[in-house]
Amino acid sequence: MTRIEKVSRRGFLGSAIGAGALVLGVQMEQAEAASPAWSPSVYLGLEPNGTAVIVAHRSEMGTGIRSVLPMVVADELEADWQKVRVQQAVGDTKYGSQNTDGSCSIRDFYDAMREAGATARLLLEQAAAKKWNVPAAECKGQNHFVVHAKSGKKAAYGDLVKIASTLPLPKKTDLRLKPESEFRYIGKEMPTIDQADHTRGAGKFGIDAKMPGMLYASIERPPVFGATLRSFDDSAVKGVKGVVQTSTIPGFKPPHVFQALGGVAVLADSTWAAAQGRKKLKVEWDLGSNGSFDSGREKTEILAKIKQPGKVVRNVGDVDKAFAEAGKIHEASYYVPLLSHAPMELPAAVAEWRDGKVVTYAATQNPQAVQEAVAGAMGIKKEDVTCHVTLLGGGFGRKSKPDYVCEAAMLSKQVGKPVKVVWSREDDIKFDFYHANAGMYMKAALDDKGRPTAWLHRSAFPSIGSTFDAAAEYAMELEMGMGWVDLPYAIANHRAENLPHKNHVRIGWMRAVAHIYHAFAVHSFVDELAAAANRDRVEYILDLLGPDRQVPIQPVGMKYWNNDQSQEKFPVDTGRLRRVLEVAAEKSGWANKKPGKGRALGVAAHRSFLTYVAAVVEVEVDDRGRVTIPRVDVAVDAGQIINPERARSQVEGAAVFGTSLAMMGEITAADGRIVQSNFNNYPVARINEAPRVTHVHLVPSKAPAAGIGEPGVPPIAPAITSAIFAATGKRIRELPVRKTKLV
Repeated sequence: MTRIEKVSRRGFLGSAIGAGALVLGVQMEQAEAASPAWSPSVYLGLEPNGTAVIVAHRSEMGTGIRSVLPMVVADELEADWQKVRVQQAVGDTKYGSQNTDGSCSIRDFYDAMREAGATARLLLEQAAAKKWNVPAAECKGQNHFVVHAKSGKKAAYGDLVKIASTLPLPKKTDLRLKPESEFRYIGKEMPTIDQADHTRGAGKFGIDAKMPGMLYASIERPPVFGATLRSFDDSAVKGVKGVVQTSTIPGFKPPHVFQALGGVAVLADSTWAAAQGRKKLKVEWDLGSNGSFDSGREKTEILAKIKQPGKVVRNVGDVDKAFAEAGKIHEASYYVPLLSHAPMELPAAVAEWRDGKVVTYAATQNPQAVQEAVAGAMGIKKEDVTCHVTLLGGGFGRKSKPDYVCEAAMLSKQVGKPVKVVWSREDDIKFDFYHANAGMYMKAALDDKGRPTAWLHRSAFPSIGSTFDAAAEYAMELEMGMGWVDLPYAIANHRAENLPHKNHVRIGWMRAVAHIYHAFAVHSFVDELAAAANRDRVEYILDLLGPDRQVPIQPVGMKYWNNDQSQEKFPVDTGRLRRVLEVAAEKSGWANKKPGKGRALGVAAHRSFLTYVAAVVEVEVDDRGRVTIPRVDVAVDAGQIINPERARSQVEGAAVFGTSLAMMGEITAADGRIVQSNFNNYPVARINEAPRVTHVHLVPSKAPAAGIGEPGVPPIAPAITSAIFAATGKRIRELPVRKTKLV
């Protein structure tokens, strides 16, 4: 729920807005709250010179959200975009959620931003009416002016600020939100506000942040998750020029949440000196219970486990009876390994402890999590932690986990100076919050046309829940709601199960989260069923979807997560999934492109983050088994789109991201230690390996805005392996593809 409320300049942003400004705020209210006891969320102010200051309270990491949300405010305000200044917010609960994760920024704040702009516009119109002594209904905001058509009078917004600031706030029911026909920015292609800075290298990222007198830290962390420091020898470190001192960071107490891993830090006057000093550290560890962890053995364990019955999480019809009566059964197991986020900009933060408070500048997706985690580590109130948010050079979910900010703050308190922590690439890959490895078992009973009469699937993986509960082994509702309990196909008998599995490394969410492995298994299995039935794969999927309908999802013993949204507002709509599949097939030329020697198309269609996406991928496999991807077509129904250019850009990026995960990504462990260390052994798609051309087809939709940053990822891997099978006859059930010999 939202409500408009006047706030002070100090309550808005402190020094961001000049004296005499008109300041408006939108508050976020807990839906279950009985009284309006809110934390103010302030998004918009107008300065006396007419400048509209719009607060970006979400983090910018290439998605364009720092521009897109202000576009919504500016449109309702009837602002001249050239007279808008966007101000990045610090971490504060008054802004509502600042966690730029889960593809929910537009969905959660579209209405609030419109109301903030519409309220300011109405107040300015009322101010003009008072100045001219005319009815307010006859005054209209237009491109940073209020005009009175009958008299021809016109006043700049800045000239009306003083009067407007004295007026009582209107009720929400008094607001006149613009009809779509009057939109000037919403739904239009606009460059981001950071574009010029990026092109000339002026953008400020976490890795650029500085504070006067700061030291640089390089940290030797426990090589095994949960290992503890036994002893260290830093005598050789002290001889490195530029090294100031060494310092220890205590290890975490379970559950680890976002605490620092612990270790020994080398502090110096430059990153080079700190890194060189760290190389000379001699450290001994007690490895603990995870010292014997081996990813190969774990894979074998998971694949054996999923052959056994698990906890039922969805049950439709009578699966056991249908299997008992089946004439033909098809089954398969799939596996996806541990994966690392590996953003191009490494985790980076600078922090200063002073007088019982912490100030930090961080490349973070969630400044409020920074406040909570740092406050917990330092034993202070979260209100005493100020988090300034920089630009992020990629995040993918890694930078919503602020352990690296805690490290900087803890070290600053120890040395009495600001401390900057920048992880190395080796640190980033060896100490990540990894995307879970997962095994999925699929089984279908088939009729004489190859159509399933019964469907069973089981999964086992270390849960994200282990981040917050050290004993957690079963999947969270969130993970089960990501492509597992919400199978959309018209199959009379369906059962989904989950089996427990313990984590041996830090497990965290990554772009598209559990949809990555669930989509790979479900859509790969559909591809196998289509091949077994000797049917066209697009036609087969359309047949599985059945008639256009809204599928009620009723899990067993848990709530359907559905991105925390109601099924009434965001149902599982097979008609929308059908439509994107039809568009992707049409635009890719599916009907006219038949598999040839080493070249073919693959397809997958998936719903995630309330958005419907279908991908058709063309692959070419040469005589040496090397795979290239000449073309990708992706059709997307994400509901209302605010900036089509940014939406397409994110889906294009998702195609590259999904290709990297499918073709190359794999984290392994031996003796508890992560084997991979850099892009030489944890490769990402380079320009010759990424899709050569990606065509994004945005399907017009009247549905509410849904997610766009993540939904493009899940269908890419199964579409790639579908195409490889069509081109070579090689069925791939385990990622990454590079492990399979194709010729």
